[in-house]
Amino acid sequence: MGKRMAVRRLDLGYFVRPAAETGGTQPRVEPALAYLVRHPDGLILFDTGIGAGDPETEAYYRPRRRALQDVLSASGVALDDISLVVNCHLHFDHCGGNPLLGGTPIVVQDVELAAARRGDYTFAELVDFPGATYEEIVGETEVRPGVWIIPTPGHTPGHQSLVLRQSDGTVVLAGQAHDFASDFASEHLARHAALHGVEQPLPPYRHWLDRLCDFDPRRVLFAHDCSVWEPPRDIPGRHTPTRTKPTGAP
Repeated sequence: MGKRMAVRRLDLGYFVRPAAETGGTQPRVEPALAYLVRHPDGLILFDTGIGAGDPETEAYYRPRRRALQDVLSASGVALDDISLVVNCHLHFDHCGGNPLLGGTPIVVQDVELAAARRGDYTFAELVDFPGATYEEIVGETEVRPGVWIIPTPGHTPGHQSLVLRQSDGTVVLAGQAHDFASDFASEHLARHAALHGVEQPLPPYRHWLDRLCDFDPRRVLFAHDCSVWEPPRDIPGRHTPTRTKPTGAP
């Protein structure tokens, strides 16, 4: 099992998702959450907060930001202490603090970086800035002992999640693989039902959930939901059969 790590959730502000994007009649206020991972080999930052947008995007999402350097300082950490950045994807509400970390390696899926550079996806100044240092990867990889990046496409083609393997249980930083913990819970249970022979029809689940379940997650945390998913007591992951809008919209 992986080395002992501590994970701290960072509150980097919020934005207002318009009703046109919520599937309902009301807008929804969503947090912008990042995560600081204290690994024995160095500090890892998963996402960096909301970047500055153009006037249209600012008016559309009405973001309220907390400065990354101030939030890190409250945890006793300086920008220069970060050894590695991992963005779940490169929309402006997840990579906004990247320009403050010039020279620090940023791990990103190659398809995600390519999409961000094609335009009409995010803001160019959040992607290519002085000192921008990308480590492009294809698929999954172990970036530190016990720290795995797993592709979780859907919200964007290059979306990725961070898996932290620990002796007391695996933690998954899922970013925006699902908007809400309840969505993840629904798909996890649909997978359980399908693999245990419940008759169709059943709701579908994303193919990469099989791979995440291989790690037997004990907690799953999200970018826009303060709730934390934990496995039901009677359906532990280890007992489940497994197989070996405007520019920069959130």
